Amino acid sequence: MTAQRHKPPSWWYGDGSPPLGAHLVSGVFGVVTGVRRRLYRAGLLRSRSAGVPVVVIGNLVAGGSGKTPLTIAVVERLRAEGWNPGVATRGYGRARPKDALWVDAKTDPSIGGDEPVLIAHRTGAKVRADRDRAAAAKALADAGCDVVVCDDGLQHYALRRDVEIEVIDGRRRYGNGHVLPAGPLREPVERGARCDFRVVNLPIGEPADGQTGFGEWPMRLAGDAAVPVLGGRPQPLANFAGQRVHAVAGIGDPERFFSMLRALEIAVVPHAFSDHHRYVAGDFQFGSDLPLLMTEKDAVKCAAFASARHYKVPVRAELPEAFWVALLDRIATHKVATP
Repeated sequence: MTAQRHKPPSWWYGDGSPPLGAHLVSGVFGVVTGVRRRLYRAGLLRSRSAGVPVVVIGNLVAGGSGKTPLTIAVVERLRAEGWNPGVATRGYGRARPKDALWVDAKTDPSIGGDEPVLIAHRTGAKVRADRDRAAAAKALADAGCDVVVCDDGLQHYALRRDVEIEVIDGRRRYGNGHVLPAGPLREPVERGARCDFRVVNLPIGEPADGQTGFGEWPMRLAGDAAVPVLGGRPQPLANFAGQRVHAVAGIGDPERFFSMLRALEIAVVPHAFSDHHRYVAGDFQFGSDLPLLMTEKDAVKCAAFASARHYKVPVRAELPEAFWVALLDRIATHKVATP
């Protein structure tokens, strides 16, 4: 039986108004988070430096927006430019979230978290999972990394950062514009204006024109191969065009994955799970032996019970070259400035 994902309240991204109780709690939440930001800005609460440049990639809304693919792309580009990047992450969904640990491609995702294991597998970079991102960044610097990329953590002000990148879901944007729980925002929309870069994860199949505003950079997530989960030769994703397939996605916005497959004329039988879902073999008893395509983030948790008909679909973040030039220039500036 397929587990359905935990959908956000209908008023976040759809019609209707939040209930009065949600509005009242949002007011309190907004005041508390605002006071916290001002305390850090005034120096009454102190941010800790890692001693190397720190790039934070995050978002303002609760849920996924494309942070992890962008993190992977940033790490790969930094390494290509001669840097030795490390990745700091909370590792959401870990079995023991209070424990700090080093994560590599062989770490059990239930221990290390699905996103940290995926990042380690794709990049080969040092990955440190710790709910205290400042401690994680310092551990990476002590281990020889000369720049730290923080996957999520825009609101983790205890970590001093040199560059902030906000990732925006181009399809859903900021929803109704309210802070939690009346809306999806962790912080007010205005917070994004203080980020160094604002990246819009474009909707599948739509042109960039009209999708990005002033100061926003377009990003596309592209996938063109299906890779057997158990290992073997990848095949073009286009080979599945005209076929019915089971499509599995346990990410922040499963519809984005399904839309990518449909754009290739693949007949999708969708199965949406909650973000960071812990899969068991029974989750894939769909009653038919159609090929099964899943996200790479899901696949790292399914190798133990995958079959030969199970494929993962890696995606890559594609951005304009001008974005990379600007980002690298900003990081290089802070290489000297960071104490």
